[in-house]
Order: sequence, then structure tokens, then C-alpha cells
Amino acid sequence: MIQIKVINKGHQQLPAYATPQSAGMDLRANLEESVTIGPMERRLIGTGLHIALPVGYEAQIRPRSGLALKHGITVLNTPGTVDADYRGEIMVLLVNLSNEDFTVNDGERIAQMVIAKHEQGEFLLVDALDETERGEGGYGHTGVS
Repeated sequence: MIQIKVINKGHQQLPAYATPQSAGMDLRANLEESVTIGPMERRLIGTGLHIALPVGYEAQIRPRSGLALKHGITVLNTPGTVDADYRGEIMVLLVNLSNEDFTVNDGERIAQMVIAKHEQGEFLLVDALDETERGEGGYGHTGVS
């Protein structure tokens, strides 16, 4: 398990894994007053958290399945990426895909954060790519069903 330095400028508890095998930690809204998100509206919600990830890691901000299923609330830029060199507040971009207003309350679990290793790539300009069975087959190339 890697250690992540954190400054909590909010008043919520630190994110934690709900079970020993959880991949994500719940992020909580850090609000002075409730925020209502109308249908098809998007709002940036603060968490009060500032982190320093080790080089080679990112934090992925993902929707909570319960909010998506029950209320049509999801993370718009999913997964959002927090880079290792970012030191600002972790913010969550929520969108309301339902037909009803949704109110986000202080302390509510609004998203989950997954810590993931990543690699950086370097492009090598070439004249041709190696041939594969798939080739240029893209969206729907294997059929509908």
C-alpha cells in the first residue's frame, strides 16, 4: 500500500476503503450550504482535500453507482484524473442526468477515488504500423449482438 500525503482543509473525515478489498475510497462533499443540481445541470463540488501522489500514480475520480442508479447523478468527466503534480483541491464535477432536482448535502458521499499506477508513453513517428487481424475495425466491428 502506498502512502499519500494529504492536507484536509475541509471538515469531513479522510477518504477510507469501506472493505478490505475495495478499489475506491468515497469522497465527501465539503460544503458550507447544500447545493441543488437541476436536471441536465453540472456543478463543481469541493472535497477540501489536497493530496501529493507519488510519481507514477494518479487518482481517478469516478461515479458512485448508487447515486447514478437511484438519482441519475454521475461524474461528468469520468474518470477524472488527479495528476501526481497537482496540489489544488480535489473537486468533483457532478451532472444531474435525471428529470428532477438533486440536492448535495455537506458530508454526502459524492464520488469515489481510485489510486492507480500509470506509465508515460513516448510517440515514435513511423510510416506504417504492424498488421493485425482486427486492422482498422472500430466501433461495432464485431457486430451488434
